[in-house]
Amino acid sequence: MTEKREYRMEELARLAGITVRTLRFYRERKLIPPPRREGRIAWYDDHHLARLRTIAALLDRGHTLTGIAELAEALDHGRDVADVLGVTPTEEEPVRLTPEELAARFEGQVTTENLAAALDLGYLGTDGDEIVHVSRRLLDVSSALVREGIPLAEVLAAGKRVREHVDELADMFADLVLRHAGEEDLPRLRPLARSVVEAELSLALDRRLRKQNDQD
Repeated sequence: MTEKREYRMEELARLAGITVRTLRFYRERKLIPPPRREGRIAWYDDHHLARLRTIAALLDRGHTLTGIAELAEALDHGRDVADVLGVTPTEEEPVRLTPEELAARFEGQVTTENLAAALDLGYLGTDGDEIVHVSRRLLDVSSALVREGIPLAEVLAAGKRVREHVDELADMFADLVLRHAGEEDLPRLRPLARSVVEAELSLALDRRLRKQNDQD
């Protein structure tokens, strides 16, 4: 087990590559959590160091201190990873990211509003200084759409609409299985349900493309 390290203010500032004055400013702006107090001595730990390095990385990417403070507050009040992932096994692969890695994925579009929307959808959870995305596939697809020029806010709004439809599809398939098999068969038959949805979506896209070609 790794021993928890603690630092005096001067050492923390040196490790983070900032001045003590800047560290005090960040603390006053509540960009970092309060230190542990031992008499008149303030002790900081690796959590503070990670947050300071995140602030530096986000500043380098053009985020303002006000924006960083809003993002930090949103994350601090977001659901933790246990709430997001739950206890049910999933076929999706969660992804752990630092805040600066998330910002790099969606260059310039990790705003407070978009972060709050992703937290509300349950796409993101927090685990200390890390962010956990519930699905690598969703993360990769959404970042690819943003790279194609689609605003992240619209990708998230579309995700919310898709969520409503797929919840209905999941309920319909579950009812079908429960009528003719049993609840214990749901995990085994899950790939069949997914294949039906993927095939129907593919056919629907084919129809949409043919319709567009006919109009052109």
